[in-house]
Parts: sequence; structure tokens; C-alpha cells
Amino acid sequence: MGANGFARNIPNALTVARLALAPLVAGAILIGRHEAAIRLFVIAGLTDTLDGTLARRWNTMSAFGAYLDPIADKTLLSGVYLAMAVTGAAPRWLAIVVLGRDVLLLMASAIAYNFTKLRKFPPSVWGKLTTLLQIVSAIAWMAHNAWPAPVLGTVAEGLLWPTAVLTVASGAHYIWRGWRAMQ
Repeated sequence: MGANGFARNIPNALTVARLALAPLVAGAILIGRHEAAIRLFVIAGLTDTLDGTLARRWNTMSAFGAYLDPIADKTLLSGVYLAMAVTGAAPRWLAIVVLGRDVLLLMASAIAYNFTKLRKFPPSVWGKLTTLLQIVSAIAWMAHNAWPAPVLGTVAEGLLWPTAVLTVASGAHYIWRGWRAMQ
């Protein structure tokens, strides 16, 4: 394998590593090891930053990486919210909102893909902001569970409604954008 082949595989390997970390993060939450969950989540987040940065810097972006990266991101975040909901480490209704939006968008994308000529579903600014807020909220809830200080509880509680509202709004925006693209 040449130098370019090796470089092409590093960003993809980082994406695969993030995908492999997802069940470990969720598992740590499920067994009450919230500090370990935060550490693993941060490592996973670093792989997300590195894979894209290296792929762009080395000009080694691949179809595999473009396909797997959002799957790894959603698997990690969905696993965190699902595990927190199951254990009561965060409000269940928030997990329902987060996971419900993703399921709705996945179903809408599948319908659009199968019954229209629409083939690309690029992220929007609202979707990216939602993901950022969901990550910050997940970290706040994991931190609150790891170190139950009143200030962490206040921060986590304060992020509930902004996260829920932006999640619903971005879901509606994606549906509206998809509807317009099909017109």
C-alpha cells in the first residue's frame, strides 16, 4: 500500500473506531460508570474531529468515509440518549424527542430515495446546530450523573428545552426542505 492508500485509511479507521466506541459509551452509562462514559465520549468526539480534518488536509475524502461518518455520529449520540433514558440518567422525553426526530428523518429519507429522484440529503446549518446542542446536552447530563453537583444539574436542566425545541425545529426544517426539493 502506497503512502496515499495508507493516508486514505487513517480517517476511515478513525470513523470505524468511533462506531466501535458507541456501544462502549452506552454500556458505561447502562452500568452507571458515567465518568468512563464521558472519557469514551470525548475520545469518540476527537476521532470525529480528526477524521474530517485529516481527510481534508490529505485530500483523501472517500465515499466510504462520507457514508459511514454520519452513521457513526448518529449511532454514538443515539446510543448515549437511549442509555440515559433507560437508566433515568436524563429525562426520557428528551431521548424520545432526539430519537424520534432521527427516526422520522430516516423514514422520510427512505421514502424520498425510493419514490423520487432525490438522492442527496446534505446537512443543514440547523441540523449541525442541533447536533452540537445535543452533544453539549448529553455531556452535561453525563457530567451531572458523574459528579452530582448542583451547578451541573442546573446546566443540564437548562439545556433541556433549548435542545428539545431546536431538535423539533430542525426536524421540521429538514422535512420542509425535502418537500421543496421534491417539488
